[in-house]
Amino acid sequence: MSIRQNFSLPRIRLAIQRWRSDQRGSVAIMVGFMAIAFSMMLGLVVEEALIYRTTTALKASTAMAALAAAQDINCCTTSTAIARAQSYSTLNPIKEATVTMVSGYPKLKCLTSTGVSCAGTDSANAIVVSQQATIPLVFGGFVGQSTKTITATATAGVRGGVGKSANVMLIVDTTASMNNSDPGCSVSGATRLTCAEAGARTLLQAFNPSIVSVGLMVFPGVNNTTSAGYDYDCSSSKSPTIASYSATSPLYQIVGFSTDYKTSPTATTLNTSSNLVRALGGGGSGCAQGLQAIGGYGTYYAGVIAAAQAALVAKNPNAFNVIIFLSDGDANASSSNVPSGQATNQCHEGITAAQAATKAGTAVYTAAYGSPTGKTPSSCSTDTGTGMAISACTAMQSMASTPSTFFSDTTGTTCTSTITANSTADLVALFNAIAASVNSGSTGARLLSNDVS
Repeated sequence: MSIRQNFSLPRIRLAIQRWRSDQRGSVAIMVGFMAIAFSMMLGLVVEEALIYRTTTALKASTAMAALAAAQDINCCTTSTAIARAQSYSTLNPIKEATVTMVSGYPKLKCLTSTGVSCAGTDSANAIVVSQQATIPLVFGGFVGQSTKTITATATAGVRGGVGKSANVMLIVDTTASMNNSDPGCSVSGATRLTCAEAGARTLLQAFNPSIVSVGLMVFPGVNNTTSAGYDYDCSSSKSPTIASYSATSPLYQIVGFSTDYKTSPTATTLNTSSNLVRALGGGGSGCAQGLQAIGGYGTYYAGVIAAAQAALVAKNPNAFNVIIFLSDGDANASSSNVPSGQATNQCHEGITAAQAATKAGTAVYTAAYGSPTGKTPSSCSTDTGTGMAISACTAMQSMASTPSTFFSDTTGTTCTSTITANSTADLVALFNAIAASVNSGSTGARLLSNDVS
């Protein structure tokens, strides 16, 4: 058979007809293109869902960072709230996205419309947090967009609304060392005790008496209520009789829970007729008396911390309960002056009592006042068991419920030289910082509109 016969005209026409009638190849091509287009559309839908999910998560993360930071405004050292927002952001990553803080944020603000003071270390009453998340896009690259950046902004006020009731028990060290002078105090010529009283009055001035009830305890305790009255009767003729820590029932409470320290929430001065104010040296020119540092039994504070927690529970276990404990933290009482079985490891006895209060829901604030930094025998000299050696500074830190409720003065060689603490040079300023923190915990931070002024 010749080549010419194989490619005859009839045969060529027949082949063309068969090719034209067979569409299977073109259909396959069309199906392929449609499959690609469908896959791209499905991918775009999935990426839009990812963007929506990331946007929602970013808004929630930003709001939580703002709320967490708002609780630290004016509480401690400058810009603690800023650091809180930044750390909170890094601790809450969003899956499949890179989250960063927008340049210039977090930003502290002093808002005039909320009616909340900006007084404090930050001179602010709100914080604005703005975060951005960058999401990698696979299918978006086909339309010229390989990533998408979204932004969320949240504003939180330091506190707002009426707030919940709070019970605060203030514990003041009245051992003999509190009669020493305090050259670092903003009150000229103050002893450590009178400086502590001035700081406590600052605390009262910052509280709202309509929701915050305050009691006062001291250690060593006194022998009865008559002796307790000598600390606020405005007379200089009598002093309380001090009770041993090992007494059957030493009376630690000088004044019960009171709300008469201010005549109204907006009062700019303390009520000089209040027994609480008088006990803290605020009775005015005609009132000579205040707390007295009699001393004589050394320092042992586990008992007073336990008594403070019991009083708070009896008052209202469901309220926002607070213990504010001021001392140098150096527990070293003679074994004959403390309860049986508690003469050793006295600093740890205090830590155990404070941690039990925290576990029960009480916020324990400690104010380390000239606390020794050395280990035993320099401080906490009774804590000598295996692994029990501890400094007074560390004891005060361990008693605080959280790092944000541990405070220290900076006069001399104190806690701040060895331990991170919320610190101020002056005890009055330290109490002001504690007040801001307690207020924040009582009334709570709240989210605000981003356009609030």
